[in-house]
Amino acid sequence: MTGPGAERSVGVLGMGTYLPWATRTNSDVARATGVSAEWISERTGVHTRHIAAAHQAASDLAAAAVRSAARAAGIDPRAIGLLVCATSTPDELGPSTACRIQARVGASRAVALDIGAACSGWLFATKVAHDWLRADSSVGHAVVVGVETYSKFLDPTDRGTAVLFADGAAAAVLGTVDPPNGFTDFALGSDGTLADRILIPAGGSRAPASTDTLAMGGHRIHMDGRAVSRFISDTFPREVHSALERNGLRMSDIDRLVAHQPNPVLLRRLGRELGLADDRVTVIGDAVGNIGAASTPFALATAAATAPGLRPGDLVLITVFGAGMTWGTALLRWSGAPSLLAATAAAQATLLERSPS
Repeated sequence: MTGPGAERSVGVLGMGTYLPWATRTNSDVARATGVSAEWISERTGVHTRHIAAAHQAASDLAAAAVRSAARAAGIDPRAIGLLVCATSTPDELGPSTACRIQARVGASRAVALDIGAACSGWLFATKVAHDWLRADSSVGHAVVVGVETYSKFLDPTDRGTAVLFADGAAAAVLGTVDPPNGFTDFALGSDGTLADRILIPAGGSRAPASTDTLAMGGHRIHMDGRAVSRFISDTFPREVHSALERNGLRMSDIDRLVAHQPNPVLLRRLGRELGLADDRVTVIGDAVGNIGAASTPFALATAAATAPGLRPGDLVLITVFGAGMTWGTALLRWSGAPSLLAATAAAQATLLERSPS
């Protein structure tokens, strides 16, 4: 590990994911949205979405992912010194969902807080945890978890959102790793003038819950799909090229691109336009849909756990974009951390039965 007095390098020590048991296929979604299952598949690439049970909140999904990540890293949750949750669908407007997760997993010594940066949230939260760990060695281990329960905020008849969004969680345990492994070159950004492009307009202090906001569907996700697609198509290649230029890298130096998963068809197209073969771009949205702040860590966990997997020393370029609008990149030199993907069907059923009501 890093010697006394040396600059601390922070990387991934273990990853875990969780998907709720119930699913919605394209045929299920098509019936309510008035399009065909083929239409959904051709335009989005999504085939299946996992849906939280009625009694499951964001903290339930996140807690399962955190436990999985801690198990992969070989640590007890009581060793977690910092717990940062990224979500757009919190348990409540307050307190932070991270505090709910802390209580559920028994991370009694952890400082717990939420980060709100929509689908970019996990990388924003990772930057907070990364800098915190480098500044304070007493923290020891940090956990960064992304989680969404979008299904509770969807209009099932809105084909622009119902076909894409789903539920899930993914977490990473961060700690000290041997250089040159670890995270470098975070670059994050926001443009609040575009905040209305995708949002849940009611339920906050601007439009508190009322019979009028409920009648107008203000508690559902509203999205200008064309504007969001244009934003991603402009932002994705620009930020990738900027990251390469800042670090004197070429595309051939990147072993794997791990990105937010808004739409598998769009993601694969943008990857090819950048000159990346499909096997260098990790795509998980076809199997889980858009799970927001959980998408990027879920993709990273999948890249590590699925053959041929990430090898120690592989250079990963992480790219995110989301509502706000927000975006970011980071480089990660992989240290060979273990990754536990979502439980098997039988194990998931057991978890669901044991989840607190």
